[in-house]
Amino acid sequence: MGFIGFARLSVVAAAVLLSASLLNAALSPPEEAPKFQSLAGQLLVATPQMGDPRFYQTVILVVRHDRNGALGIIINRPVQERSLASLLQALGEKDAGVAGSVRIFAGGPVQPEIGFVLHSPDYHRPETVDIDGRVAMTSSLQVLRDIANGRGPSKSIVAFGYAGWTADQLEGELRQRAWFTAENDQKLIFDEDRDKVWEEAMKHRTQDL
Repeated sequence: MGFIGFARLSVVAAAVLLSASLLNAALSPPEEAPKFQSLAGQLLVATPQMGDPRFYQTVILVVRHDRNGALGIIINRPVQERSLASLLQALGEKDAGVAGSVRIFAGGPVQPEIGFVLHSPDYHRPETVDIDGRVAMTSSLQVLRDIANGRGPSKSIVAFGYAGWTADQLEGELRQRAWFTAENDQKLIFDEDRDKVWEEAMKHRTQDL
């Protein structure tokens, strides 16, 4: 099962369950026509011309991109620090002995009640989505249990919500210079000071599509 939580990310309160099979179906790339240039695994970097305030100076990891649209997770919008014990308790797990905490990120404006964990590829479960061999995503309660008990991925980001585009919408935004693209960089995704991610990603931007 996947995990959904927190009607408001700033409060992190309630949690319900999301079917992992439905999530995997949404993320499974269909057969694509030749020559389609997928951006899955790359970063979208908001340009100074970005007109949507929800994406001002955001950096997004593209999880899926095909002819039907795209899905990505914002990696530089931390909301709050949450202890693992209280997070698991909010999700119905009772383990008072759990130590440590995680930062909760606002992953995007679409379905902010749905939780995702972006992580290094050293962790894998049947429901894990391998994005590009360098980063993966799992949306299940078990990944949080494993993180809490020291069996999770070496690097991770817990985010709620995502950014979504319909067919050809992202391509249109790229043509309008709303986004630069940049190569996937684990340091930017997991290690860099979140206040510096956009600035550093701008330095690594590649030519627009």
